[in-house]
Amino acid sequence: MANTLDSMDLKQIISLHQDGLSNRKISVTLGIARNTVNNYMQAFKASDYTLKELLVCDNAILEALFTSHTTIDNNRFDQLTRYFERMNKAKNHPGFTFLYHYQEYVQQVKNPYSYTQFMEHYHRKYAKLKGSMKLNHEPGHEIFIDFTGKKLHIVDRDSGEIIAVEVFVAILPNSHYTYVEACKSQKREDLINCCANALQFYGGVPKAIVSDNLKSAVKRASKYEADINRSFKDFARHYNCVINPTRGYAPQDKALVENAVNLAYQRIYYPLRNMTFFSLQDLNREIRRLLESYNNLLFKRRHASRRELFQSVEREYLKPLPSTAYELKDYRRAKVQKMGYVYFSPDKSYYSVPYRYIGKETMIHYTASVVEIYYYHQRIALHQRNPAKGNYNTKEDHLSSTHKFYSDWSPEFFKKMASKHGEHVLGCIEEILKTEDYPEIGYKRAMGLIQLFISTEKYTTISFQKYTILN
Repeated sequence: MANTLDSMDLKQIISLHQDGLSNRKISVTLGIARNTVNNYMQAFKASDYTLKELLVCDNAILEALFTSHTTIDNNRFDQLTRYFERMNKAKNHPGFTFLYHYQEYVQQVKNPYSYTQFMEHYHRKYAKLKGSMKLNHEPGHEIFIDFTGKKLHIVDRDSGEIIAVEVFVAILPNSHYTYVEACKSQKREDLINCCANALQFYGGVPKAIVSDNLKSAVKRASKYEADINRSFKDFARHYNCVINPTRGYAPQDKALVENAVNLAYQRIYYPLRNMTFFSLQDLNREIRRLLESYNNLLFKRRHASRRELFQSVEREYLKPLPSTAYELKDYRRAKVQKMGYVYFSPDKSYYSVPYRYIGKETMIHYTASVVEIYYYHQRIALHQRNPAKGNYNTKEDHLSSTHKFYSDWSPEFFKKMASKHGEHVLGCIEEILKTEDYPEIGYKRAMGLIQLFISTEKYTTISFQKYTILN
């Protein structure tokens, strides 16, 4: 026989023949000349063994029956095997795909194998993948969110420290339109910020957000009724949707987002593997560029991309975004002090409430810009947040009449009072306010002088009236 093959190729020909493939199809699949396949099939049938017996024969027996000299182009095959060796070094990297490496292989060699031959040479003994059931999802009904298991990294420009960062993934299940963002952590602040950015990216709000049982989202997981984190629940209220955590120990509930995570590894992680970033902004800018290409890829069987399906089908089912962006809200308990203020521990400052609530226990709701004080779920005070430490933030309508009088104390206040009693009293008050370094001491002395003058004036008036009556 002019063209001979090794024992492994012979067993492949027999296996494919038993699977019902024609000699022509076997030739295309294995990259072997059709005449060579024809000749070997004739030799198999002419031998004293059945095809099943030949398939289970040892390589030594096959070599004895058929001359073992390959017709494979050695240089071409050597190039392929050397590429396989290099490819295997990257196989455990997140996002690895054979298609990506096949495209790279095609660019590196002059006479590449077809993709089918590439895979056959690599996967001769690999088991087939199991099938899975396709689920239909109502458009605009929900969004799935999760963090990836593997992290990306940025480098501190000054110290050179490599900093691991989390990666957030969101997907609309009907169109598979995907959002990806890198963030500092999985903490509540970062989770809520990523969710807000995802909804902004989609330009609308679904009916529900389906999350894994993250600690930043769920305080207590449950198969039937999970306890949602208060801030995350407030975020959902702001966007007019609900939080629907997956059931514990039910991986099928989050299969879609898990698949999105794996695709993120392939389409985003893997192309980024040799790049260095010095900030989250730079990393997210490159992620956005890769994400755009990913969402524009055509589905093989649907003849449309994720973006096209989103814009043509799912977008119109999303509810509109609220007019204002969400600000993360936190909570503190505080008792109203005798002065009529609550102590705000994050800034170590004070905020006034109506004086009738003195001694009451209140709940402070605060964001980066606003401080709200509630008593039994009723808001009793609203202040703009002042980050200055130790500051007293006061609204005059919260003060009692006595407190209002003291809160009005200022140099102008005392000068105005003194001017009613003549220029000599005004001159004394001005001298007192000038000489005191601590204003409050000067205010007390000024008030004492004015009250003394008023008392003296009143006593003089009464004495003069008595003298007039007696005479």
